[in-house]
Amino acid sequence: MTDILSLERRIERLEARAEIQELTSAYAIACDEHDMPRLLSLFAPDATMDSPSKLLVANGRDEIEAMFIRLFKIRGPGYHWTHDHFVRFDPARPDEATGLVLSHAETCPNQEGSVAAMRYEDKYRRLDGRWVFAKRVLNFLYYVPVAQYPQVFADPMRITVNGNRIQADYPENLPAWQDFERKHRAAG
Repeated sequence: MTDILSLERRIERLEARAEIQELTSAYAIACDEHDMPRLLSLFAPDATMDSPSKLLVANGRDEIEAMFIRLFKIRGPGYHWTHDHFVRFDPARPDEATGLVLSHAETCPNQEGSVAAMRYEDKYRRLDGRWVFAKRVLNFLYYVPVAQYPQVFADPMRITVNGNRIQADYPENLPAWQDFERKHRAAG
């Protein structure tokens, strides 16, 4: 009997992982299509969005909607795609999970073609049998006009907002990066 219960839990976890991966893909598609009803349906009513650079901050579905409306009003066509996706489950909380999603985007804010590399730190929640975002933290490695892309990695100021460059969200702030720098770059 224990083996069957264990197998059922493992199958449920695999199904949940697949549903969560589809959730992140649905987010990318909804952003590209400016599909507000679909996009909002992917978030819990009390969900939050955040970013270290504070470019995207919202608490609750109403603020998330207002944030994306502002964003989409200045952005033309876009293409988001996800790459690696790591999902972690807590056996004590079967209706919650965390994740890390690596992704890229091609967008057109204010009629200017731009490229971005990002990582999302997510919290997921199962509501009424369906996985949704409880929290998304968007970290930019870079977000720059296409013409600036060749020079972007040499400078920590890799995010362009309204023509101004600000510091990238990562990797410089990651503990592993800082540890490496402290141990190996400082030593020469």
